[in-house]
Order: sequence, then C-alpha cells, then structure tokens
Amino acid sequence: MADFRDLRIVVIGAGMGGLGTALAFAKKGFKQIDVYETASNLGFVGAGIQMPPNVVRVLDRLGVREPIQKEATDVKATSIRQGSTNEELAHVEMPDIAEKYGFPHLLGHRSNLAGSLYEGCKREPAIKFHFSTSLVRVESFSPKPIITLKPRDGPEYQVETDILLASDGIKSVTRTQMLSLLGTSSQEEDTGQAAYRIMLHRSQIAHDPEMVALLDSDTVVRWVGERRHIIAYPVSNHDIYNLSSAHPDTNFASATSATYTTKGSKAQMFEVFKDFCPLVHRMLDLVPDGEVCEWKLRIHRPLPTWVYGSAALVGDACHPTLPHLSQGAAMAIEDGSVLAEVVSRIPADKLNDAETISKTLKVYELLRKPHCSELVDLATHSGRVLHLGEGKAKEERDREFRQNGKTGSVPDKWASPEVQRMIYSNDCVKVAQERFDELFASL
Repeated sequence: MADFRDLRIVVIGAGMGGLGTALAFAKKGFKQIDVYETASNLGFVGAGIQMPPNVVRVLDRLGVREPIQKEATDVKATSIRQGSTNEELAHVEMPDIAEKYGFPHLLGHRSNLAGSLYEGCKREPAIKFHFSTSLVRVESFSPKPIITLKPRDGPEYQVETDILLASDGIKSVTRTQMLSLLGTSSQEEDTGQAAYRIMLHRSQIAHDPEMVALLDSDTVVRWVGERRHIIAYPVSNHDIYNLSSAHPDTNFASATSATYTTKGSKAQMFEVFKDFCPLVHRMLDLVPDGEVCEWKLRIHRPLPTWVYGSAALVGDACHPTLPHLSQGAAMAIEDGSVLAEVVSRIPADKLNDAETISKTLKVYELLRKPHCSELVDLATHSGRVLHLGEGKAKEERDREFRQNGKTGSVPDKWASPEVQRMIYSNDCVKVAQERFDELFASL
C-alpha cells in the first residue's frame, strides 16, 4: 500500500529553514530527504540570534532544544534606553515567559542553533546532504519537479523528486523561476537600512564594570535614536555580548547589487552612532580595525504565491523580514514543520496525484502566509517607531514607553505584551493539524 513516507523530498539550501525543514520531515518518518547546499560545508559563523517561545516549541518537537538551551540566555527583562544619554525609557519585566507560553525566550549564538539542527539531521538516516552543489534551474515544477544541479567540481546533472522545497534565501533561484512562469517577478524593496553585527567576548570587556554587568544580566537592551538603534544581549553562557544595529545604509552607495554585505569602516561606524552615549562608544571602540562588517537589510513585497506545482518556497525565499521582531529564523523553522505536517496528511490513494500534492502545499501557504505577512509588516512598523526623530510623535512614543507595558502595549513591538501573546502562543503545528481538513476542502 502506498505510504506518504515514501515521497521523495528535495530541500534546496541548508540554512535555518532548510535544516529545520529536513529535520521536520525526518521526524515525520519520510524516508528520502536530499538537501542541496552551495557551500562546501556548514562552517557556522554569524552573531547572536533570538529564539522566542514559538520557535523553541518547534525545536523541542524536533528534539534539539536541550543543547541549544544549555548555552542560551533565558530572557527575563528588556531595557529600552535613549541612545544619546543611556537614560532608560522603559523597563519591561518578562519573568514568566515560560510559564505563560510553555517555553522560554532564549538568546543564543547562530552557530549553536544551526549546529544543533545540523547534528539532529545527521542523526536521521533519511537525510542526505549534498554540499558544494548549486541549483542551476528548475526544469519542471509538475507533475514531478526536475531540477538541474551543478557540483563545484563536476558536470551538471538532473534530479527528479516528488516535492521540491526551496529554502534558498532572499536571492532564491526557485522563486525567480516560479514567478517568471506566472508572468511576474518579485519586487525587492530597499528598506534604507543596514546593520552592524558585533560580538564582544568577556575577555575584551573585563576591565569595564558597566559592560560586565550587562553581560552577566538576563536583559535585552535596546538603545534608540533618530533613524537608528542598537540591540544587545548576552549569549554563549554569558561569555559573549552580542550587538546588532539598524541604521541608514548610506555606506552602501558603492556596494554592488550582487552582495548584501560589505566590509565596513570603523570610522564610519562611529560616525553613524556619534551622538550615542559613552557606553555605546566604548563598546564600538572594542571592535578591531578591519573587522567591521555591514549588512544591507532588504525585504520583498508580498508574493502572489508561495507554491507552484509540486514546489513550495520556505523562509526568506518567500517572506524575508526586518529583524525588529526577532522572528526571521523562527518563521523559517516553523515553515518546515508545517510543511511536514500537511504533506504527511496526503491521502494514500493520492500520493501520485500532482494536483493533490499542489493543493496540499497550498494549504501550507494558507496557514503561513497571513501570519508571516502580519509579522513582516509589524516588524517594519516597529522599526519606524523606534527610529523617530524629535517631535510630537517621539514625545508620545516616549510617554507610552514610560508606562513599561502596564497598558498592555509598548512602542517597541518586540517587547509589547499584546504582540508577544499573539506570536508566542501560536503553535504552528497544532494549527495545521486543526485546520488542514477545512482548508484542503476549500481548495
């Protein structure tokens, strides 16, 4: 008898979304999952990353929460400060996140999150990784997707699969081809923002009691100023203080469109934050010359579809977001678990029916697109509010900050109780289980 576990699954990309997708399908019992990745290995780098309760819930289901939580910081509060003076605008206590939502809000290192997902994948015999292998093009999206791949040191070859899942990022080859066949294209939006990512080790800041106190805390700090802010928190067993910024991306004037990162200048970084307080300046001064990197922050306008034939887009390929809600990686990992859940519900007598597979993937889109679009919009809105200049709007924002969330709302939507309730209580897999039949029947 036909069994959904026999469906062949191809995942393009081994970032957070790709790893989470492969692992979710393996946990559901799928027997053949191939992951193709352009990089030669998963030598994980990067900076800190936030893992809110909604994604920790998924990581727990995937069996990888323990090694991640072991090194992570459990958030207990957030301090929002005026960048120029270090004056606290709001202090929102978050001591009972785990009690409220069943899982904690963790602060970790990207390498620990990705590495734990990768180790989880390696424990699954159904998952096979193909490194140094790039997707050239999709030859066919239906009835069975056929893709052309190019190993770094070998000739092109083709692979046929039952379902193609593209977690190939904001520059997704799959998305470009999918939309082209539909007579449209993705509209990239230049947000006008860029980011510095900085990691300061305990040994670097041991001489500064004020910095050490921040490193030893369980608090997320955000320094806000006109058109710019810095968010910072401890990771890696409180051994690293992680800072990331959002600021005008004027330094990218000479950068090519082919890359979203560039080597930054320490002098330019200081110029960006010249009116921030001495504490921030002391932190920035610890960044070694020549090690300043700047990321361009980009998003896409909402896509007309995430699904075509027997293929679906995942994570940044379909809903890239600004980082102000800390939900980018979380949404990508959630996508994978929802996909595994809905594909496992394809009726046994319809496993070879391309129309049924496409309808099932459409259920994934119906489940995820409204939710993810709301979070993308909310992150954009939060960024605008955080970056207000002098005037009545800023005065009203700061008055609301001083309420410390007692009204149920905070201008920094990441810290706002009503927004946390909406996002953190969402159990994406449970929602998929409860709504699949209704949504499938509606198509």
